[in-house]
Amino acid sequence: MKISMVSEHASPLAALGGVDAGGQNVHVAELSLALSRRGHDVTVYTRRDDPFLPDRVRTGPRLEVVHVAAGPARVVAKDGLLPYMGELAEGILADWGTRPPEIVHGHFWMSGLAALDAAGRSRTAGRPVEVVQTFHALGTVKQRHQGTDDTSPADRILLEAMVGRSARRVIATCTDEVFELKSMGVAGNRVSIAPCGVDLDLFTPNGPAEARGASHRIVSVGRLVPRKGMDLVIRALRELKDIGHDDVELVIVGGPGSSAGLDGDPEAQRLRTLARELGVADQVELRGQVQRGEMPALLRSADAVVCAPWYEPFGIVPLEAMGCGVPVIAAAVGGLVDTVVDGRTGVHVPPQDPQAIARAVAEVLADPEWARGLGRNGNRRVRARYSWSRIAADTEKAYQLALRSGSAAVEEFDGRGSARHLESTGGRAL
Repeated sequence: MKISMVSEHASPLAALGGVDAGGQNVHVAELSLALSRRGHDVTVYTRRDDPFLPDRVRTGPRLEVVHVAAGPARVVAKDGLLPYMGELAEGILADWGTRPPEIVHGHFWMSGLAALDAAGRSRTAGRPVEVVQTFHALGTVKQRHQGTDDTSPADRILLEAMVGRSARRVIATCTDEVFELKSMGVAGNRVSIAPCGVDLDLFTPNGPAEARGASHRIVSVGRLVPRKGMDLVIRALRELKDIGHDDVELVIVGGPGSSAGLDGDPEAQRLRTLARELGVADQVELRGQVQRGEMPALLRSADAVVCAPWYEPFGIVPLEAMGCGVPVIAAAVGGLVDTVVDGRTGVHVPPQDPQAIARAVAEVLADPEWARGLGRNGNRRVRARYSWSRIAADTEKAYQLALRSGSAAVEEFDGRGSARHLESTGGRAL
């Protein structure tokens, strides 16, 4: 099968290089590689954000990354990329030429716009391409939790729903997302589930563990933005101290650059100020970015990995922790409900509840044998369910369903902000 991936702001090369790679970068990189290993020819299209990037980078026998000129050749904030999706679609279509793929898979809603636009133009030229969409995050959920702090384009929710209804198939990353998609008008019979995966060769229980600076350590990993809940973990540290656990250090990973580079980051400063006010500053380390190859040793050094976001579309960190055999304390939200099994691979806590986080950490510290059992169960779970080869097989099934349903009527997005119902067999407006 010939497959095009579209990832407008998250280049898989960042994940392959191990620097500044978020969840979408990792997902696109690992999924594309796993699909290529299954014998598919995969091309990933991403926006050129540096004038010196090569046009094409081959990263495997059946896998390459193409940098498309769409907007200025510099880094642009994700929420400012919408005006350039037409150019991205044009670049993708030009690269397809007369030999388009069978499947174009959009990652994130703006990539979906470009994928639908390119596929629509190809179909008009008599060369049909089926569109599959993974959102990674939904505007409805973001708006619900962030309110006026949401910086998404004003039309995101409208356009996102149109992408969902227009794609031949939507791949949700967790069961919670399926319900959100249905509320957006996406028919349940056009939704598959294929979660994120984890590199089981890198994230293993066996290997070196970083030295601790205290008797116990908890680790929290994620972008330094309020919704990731790092402040909740700092507050939990204070709660632990109040009940006699003053020998626990917290390592927070994320943010721009190294620890020294966090001095100008507003969220890092907010977290440091909070730690000082709560009297736990000497127990909190903001590490900044950590190279991907160094993450396993850091995770293995922890008694528990704490994931406390307000909401989470999926969350790759729990999988990486479970791969390393470390218990996960996770807010019972979004994809974390699927990945972490309460009482078996970790502990679920209510969202935005530092007291509950503290109680869960205290339980783990009080019973090392139980904690080791959680870690072993977690490792078995990711090996059984979350290998990238398994995720690629699930994704391949979704592609096959999209191809088999190619004669069904869908709502097609025209790439210019309007939608109309079409019969894909005849192209006639209904």
